[in-house]
Amino acid sequence: MSQNKTILSGVKPTGKIHYGRYFGAIQNWIRLQEDYDCLYMIANYHAMTMPFTARKMAEQSWDLCFNLLACGIKPENIFVQSLIPEHAELTWILDCFTSSGQLSRMTQFKDKSSQNDEMGGEGFISAGLLNYPVLQAADILIYKAGLVPVGKDQQQHLELTRNIAQRFNNFADKEYFPIPEALYTKIPKVMSTADPNRKMSASLGDKHSIDVFADEKRIRKQVGSAVTDSGEATDTMSPGVINLFSLLDASGRHDAHAALLTDYEQGTLKYADLKHEVANGLVAISNNIRERLAELKSDRKAVKNQVKQSSNEIRKRAQETIREVKDLTGLMNVRM
Repeated sequence: MSQNKTILSGVKPTGKIHYGRYFGAIQNWIRLQEDYDCLYMIANYHAMTMPFTARKMAEQSWDLCFNLLACGIKPENIFVQSLIPEHAELTWILDCFTSSGQLSRMTQFKDKSSQNDEMGGEGFISAGLLNYPVLQAADILIYKAGLVPVGKDQQQHLELTRNIAQRFNNFADKEYFPIPEALYTKIPKVMSTADPNRKMSASLGDKHSIDVFADEKRIRKQVGSAVTDSGEATDTMSPGVINLFSLLDASGRHDAHAALLTDYEQGTLKYADLKHEVANGLVAISNNIRERLAELKSDRKAVKNQVKQSSNEIRKRAQETIREVKDLTGLMNVRM
């Protein structure tokens, strides 16, 4: 494992923070910031690759800042991507060290380009959609991050980042950019309670995701209506029950998890009891987060200024990298 303890991760300001996002990424971010130099990005440049409006972009970006802070992310670790224009500048430089063929073979590009893009009509594929893996590489390399928390869907992009870094280093004839490594941690796979064969996702509709900021009544109703099994006798635990146990464990209610698992193994488990405990765990988390969010919203201006200040401090690191990269590539530099 690399000794470089700088971590870069980001989330696009699209959709709500549901428990799939919370347990799958944000809870992990909260733990990591205790032991690592963590940089967590509101990836609003990345959000432009799919249909958006200016108003929603601004609103959702600030909402995400407030929500992450309410979840427990430290303010000094958060920055807004568009407040650091050096990301875009490094992207262009790294574009010139990237094969267009590699970009066109990216799995996510193939998947997303097959969707109808409302911005340009049917068949419209933005250059940004093709190019955003290079922006992602710039996000990582501009801070010389050595570790990147990734899931399976991002492994291909991280490998491209490693390839770009090595190609630049070969050009510079020095090991300038650290070659980032994947950081794999235990991340629960949260499925939809309405369809446990599909990942929890806001894009599938409200019934397929449980909003972290929902009130208690809403959360209990959604958990109460969770799919368990088909009613047919089977020797294996159904996907719906597996998902409920996973949610219970992720919420930190380990004693209840162990007791109910024993009930299942003995054939005495009542699904109503399992759902009740899952709802208790999720509600407890949500109540704490909603309380912190209310405190933050009591002085929105102060919080926004705090995020702008943290972005400004983090930008200094990006500016230093750009100065060094320009020197290495022979580009004229503005000394600051």
